[in-house]
Amino acid sequence: MFKKILIANRGEIACRVAATARRLGIQTVAVYSDADAQAKHVAACDEAVHIGGSAPKDSYLRWERILQAAQQTGAQAIHPGYGFLSENEDFANACQAAGLVFIGPPASAIRAMGLKAESKQLMEKAGVPLVPGYHGADQDPALLQREADRMGYPVLIKASAGGGGKGMRLVEHSQDFAAALASCQREAINSFGNDAVLVEKYVLRPRHIEIQVFGDTQGNCVYLFERDCSVQRRHQKVLEEAPAPGMTAALRQKMGNAAVAAAKAVNYVGAGTVEFIVEQPGGYDQPDAMQFYFMEMNTRLQVEHPVTEAITGEDLVEWQLRVAAGQALPKQQSELKIIGHAIEARICAENPDNGFLPATGTLQVYRKPACSSFSISDVRVDDGVREGDAISPFYDSMIAKLIVRGDTREQALARLDTALAHTQIVGLATNVQFLRHVVKSNAFAQAKLDTALIEREKAALFDQTALPLPLAAAVAVAHQLQAEQALQGHDPFSRRDGWQPHATVQRGFEWLHGSATVSAVLTYGRHGALQLQVTEGGNTTRGDLQWRAATDNACGGLQVMFADERTSAHVHVAGDARHIFTPRGAVMLELQDPLAHAGEGHSEGGRLTAPMPGKVVSFAVQAGDTVTKGQPLAVMEAMKMEHTIAAPADGVVQELLYAPGDQVTEGAELIRIEATAAA
Repeated sequence: MFKKILIANRGEIACRVAATARRLGIQTVAVYSDADAQAKHVAACDEAVHIGGSAPKDSYLRWERILQAAQQTGAQAIHPGYGFLSENEDFANACQAAGLVFIGPPASAIRAMGLKAESKQLMEKAGVPLVPGYHGADQDPALLQREADRMGYPVLIKASAGGGGKGMRLVEHSQDFAAALASCQREAINSFGNDAVLVEKYVLRPRHIEIQVFGDTQGNCVYLFERDCSVQRRHQKVLEEAPAPGMTAALRQKMGNAAVAAAKAVNYVGAGTVEFIVEQPGGYDQPDAMQFYFMEMNTRLQVEHPVTEAITGEDLVEWQLRVAAGQALPKQQSELKIIGHAIEARICAENPDNGFLPATGTLQVYRKPACSSFSISDVRVDDGVREGDAISPFYDSMIAKLIVRGDTREQALARLDTALAHTQIVGLATNVQFLRHVVKSNAFAQAKLDTALIEREKAALFDQTALPLPLAAAVAVAHQLQAEQALQGHDPFSRRDGWQPHATVQRGFEWLHGSATVSAVLTYGRHGALQLQVTEGGNTTRGDLQWRAATDNACGGLQVMFADERTSAHVHVAGDARHIFTPRGAVMLELQDPLAHAGEGHSEGGRLTAPMPGKVVSFAVQAGDTVTKGQPLAVMEAMKMEHTIAAPADGVVQELLYAPGDQVTEGAELIRIEATAAA
């Protein structure tokens, strides 16, 4: 076994690899960029080496600098994690040439499976089922258009060298093909340095099911069962679970054998994932009718590998290390068993209600579900951040992975919702509440799964306030009273609880929830009684308000009763904002100061600003063009994804203030538009 390894990655996967290495007595070396100088993964390793600037191309993609760091620290092997250089055959070859072990598959396997078109040709020879499509080398746009027209729409354009949902476009009409192809190729060249694509028939009602495979240098190869990754947004996974709901034993074995055949076709060694698209022609309730087709093979450890570990009891990073050191697989196929059910939720810095726009900022509050009512052994959090860390625009938007296990899928679902309820993040937008909506949706709970689930169920998933605003206002008022009580003395004349010898005292509060105003009037009665009246959207709720500090709760917080509803809550204050977390859901109320905007003029119309830091990719208009509200005007790239910026109103373009390739900050004005006067 190795004595020291270098981890050529960052964030949660670097921390994950370091944890297993530490358990096995292996020393670790971290590498870090300027932005990651104080990062968690740096502290998690025994040594650390600075390798360059914040942008990946200046640091984590500089493999010559990484090799130098490994040699100067005496590392014997390099673990690439996932992303960055994990599927770079040149890096794998360079490791070997430098006398270092690449903890991954041979470069030949990476090359064979790295290009989607060539890999599908290889799989066809190996007898693995394929989706109908064009996988040829001729990349003439006119030819690609003809092939798409021939197979019929909808079709999927996919970057041949791609992965992770990047360089992928769904096209539903022939007239949209050319623009989608150009966008796909542009994203592919930026992400992978290769703009070749393939075109495939889009499978209706598809499920995304992948098989975990493992091979060793002795010729052994096994599959560690499947994961269902059908719940996706923008072709990137949101929830993953193992085993796949509705999977029959016969289909599992058939898919597992096909995955092993795919791996053996390229003499695979180490951890890999064979991804299949599964068609459900008979509907959600007829698994016997499901048909599967090879999609691609990821020649690395996957982000969602923890759910496989949870149902098998195996440490896949340990398997990687042992296989890379020349040892045989720890277990053979007959020794592997499925135990229970596991689900992983990807917690990301993004705004689901705004097209999943990535968010940046500081984790002012970051509390993990350590206070769950169930055994902590059934909950796992993989992350690479700590409270106070910044989520920057340079890297992926994922904050953490929350993994739960249960004896049944129903138990795992309940535990996941409870764990999400105990996840408290303040400082930037996250998808935590959205994940709770998905987990509790009828479609997901009943395992009616396909890759269109989020779009199909959007009415139940987006723009939802899980916590009633009257109860949220009651919690905010109770928190204010708690804070005042902590500051005041025992002199009744100096207290701010409404005490006085006669008459009735009232206090008013006004909050904003989005664009809605929530008003509350607190009335102090005799002997400490409190009555609250909350008005929102023309509706008024009245009732007694009772609260107390939850001193008997290990998690702290408040217990609040209002209008016959009771909840426990945590409130985090950030400026005028009150971030309220309860088992039913979370909500943010902003204290309204009527004097805050006094004297301000009207906001200037016709300004199109950048919604996040990033790079300007292209403009679809020029000065003098007339535009309509919602019309795509520009494309930005941030957090490794492209984002289309639309016109905020009808108008005429006056000036483009940046050029393609320019880096811009959040809020920077991109295009000046003269708004058209309303008729």
